[in-house]
Amino acid sequence: MALPGSLLARAYVIGGALIFVVALATGTWRFVTLGTPAQEGPLVEGLLINVLVFGAFGLHHSVLAREPVKARVSRLVSPPLERPTYVWVASLLFIAACLAWRPIAGVVYRIPTPWAWLAGALQLAGGVLTLDAARRIDIRVLAGLRPEPSQEGDPVARGAYRFVRHPIYLGWVLLVWAASDMTTGRLVFAAVSTAYLVVAVPFEERSLRRRFGPPYDAYRRQVRWRILPGLY
Repeated sequence: MALPGSLLARAYVIGGALIFVVALATGTWRFVTLGTPAQEGPLVEGLLINVLVFGAFGLHHSVLAREPVKARVSRLVSPPLERPTYVWVASLLFIAACLAWRPIAGVVYRIPTPWAWLAGALQLAGGVLTLDAARRIDIRVLAGLRPEPSQEGDPVARGAYRFVRHPIYLGWVLLVWAASDMTTGRLVFAAVSTAYLVVAVPFEERSLRRRFGPPYDAYRRQVRWRILPGLY
């Protein structure tokens, strides 16, 4: 489907895609900076604030993705602009969460070389996995440049989707947990974001079952694991 006809609507869609890229860059920047341990930052206070900050992003990410809410947004902004609106709000909230993240002092562990190279390889694999999985479901849809496909058809069952049902989330887990320098701040970031994924996946799959119907049930039987093979 082409971009909306009006100039303002096109600018809105393209602007959402650009802010989506900025959000990804901001998340990368935040995780990299967390590799330098903070000189000060109380654990309990930082943990509580960071959970609340990320929870605000996570709440939107889950609620606005529900079909009844998407239908209401479509009526408010028009169907072609529903996905860009979701991208705008999600990206801005993620940027805000990264900027508001509170520092926490301490280092949990540092992996020495040559084992650090293995950790780096796992992170690289996570990045490649994320990009490949996003490509297979169309990264233009994720960025809001194209609407989500119709409810007809079968779920994705190619590439890493043959091994886990949410390979983008698996890629995230590898990226945040395979850091060779695990500061307390990075550990909290990894734990909070992963906990959100674990909680959110059942709700996401409920929407996918409504969207695809019996083919998604067949896909779930074919691919047992949601994120981590052998674990979840």
